[in-house]
Amino acid sequence: MNELSLKYGCNPNQKPSRVYMENGSDLPITVLNGKPGYINLLDALNGWQLVKELKTATGLPAATSFKHVSPAGAAVGLPLSEVEAKIYWVDDLGELSPLASAYARARGADRMSSYGDFISLSDVCDADTANLVKREVSDGIIAPGYTDEALEILKSKKKGNYCVLQIDENYVPEEIERKQVFGITFEQGRNNFVINKELLNNIVTENHDMPESAKVDLMLSLIVLKYTQSNSVAYAKGGQAIGIGAGQQSRIHCTRLAGSKADNWFLRQSPQVLELPFLDDIRRADRDNAIDVYLGNEYMDLLADGAWQRVFKTKPEVFTEEDKRAWLNKNTGVALGSDAFFPFGDNIERAAKSGVSYIAEPGGSIRDDNVIETCNKYNMTMCFTGMRLFHH
Repeated sequence: MNELSLKYGCNPNQKPSRVYMENGSDLPITVLNGKPGYINLLDALNGWQLVKELKTATGLPAATSFKHVSPAGAAVGLPLSEVEAKIYWVDDLGELSPLASAYARARGADRMSSYGDFISLSDVCDADTANLVKREVSDGIIAPGYTDEALEILKSKKKGNYCVLQIDENYVPEEIERKQVFGITFEQGRNNFVINKELLNNIVTENHDMPESAKVDLMLSLIVLKYTQSNSVAYAKGGQAIGIGAGQQSRIHCTRLAGSKADNWFLRQSPQVLELPFLDDIRRADRDNAIDVYLGNEYMDLLADGAWQRVFKTKPEVFTEEDKRAWLNKNTGVALGSDAFFPFGDNIERAAKSGVSYIAEPGGSIRDDNVIETCNKYNMTMCFTGMRLFHH
């Protein structure tokens, strides 16, 4: 099949809409169920590239959760801790397959952003992963294949309309890519830059310590950034992205946004949040929303009389700023990637508040000395990759 007609483009008024192979070849995707939209396909194709590269770099199955052409989360298939299984709402599923673990972590790190996601998997989707996907609010999935059982599970989702795509894992796109803006055609070479451990060798700080786990996290953060709308910054820990700041005009705003998401990820592991007395029949999305408000500045909207009774059995105590800070101080060993150089040391100051110990960024700022000096202040290990990873 060379062409696929779509309902509309980015918005309902943008018609007609289609995707097709300009060179006359067949599309590398097959629609197994449902009907993809324009943005669905942008998410699917960007997400597939991300997980394919992540598996190549780490040797582990990978998954990503995409929203609006940027990843909300990405992870490799490492086992879940007991606490992770609980905060990702999968503790009732028992031991998960590596691929299902990867998606649970990709979806779970930022459940607010992942709501209604498009999923990309590096490996053949198994029943464990399909059962996990079935109970989440999601628009669709792309993978190189599906077991018979997994496909039947996914086909039953959204009253039979869930979008299921199969990608030809051997497909290689042309070296030159093009797109049109305002009737003008842009052309450039594809970003085929390979991200691997060797990219992390140019350590510029006094501290040169970088364990293998940190290298995996830094590679993950850089691969995530390669497919995130710029400017972008990504925090990672334990083989998963824990905070992604996308599409900000200022680098420090990326660092703050991603850092706030990383902080929320860690705060959700605190006893204060794990022991919240939710009503037994509360919906998953409502529970996620409540936790987000509880951890934010508008917590009194949730804890006001007449409001908390709709969510909790008993009224929770306020999670004070002092108590939050005390818990966040326990978070260490976080990795941070940036798609372009840090222009000021304020980014490092903010990163330190979220437990960052390892940093990978291109370098090349006229203030590199200030950035390095700030890293040394916090005994961080930072490497210069020499490679910018803008994506638009």
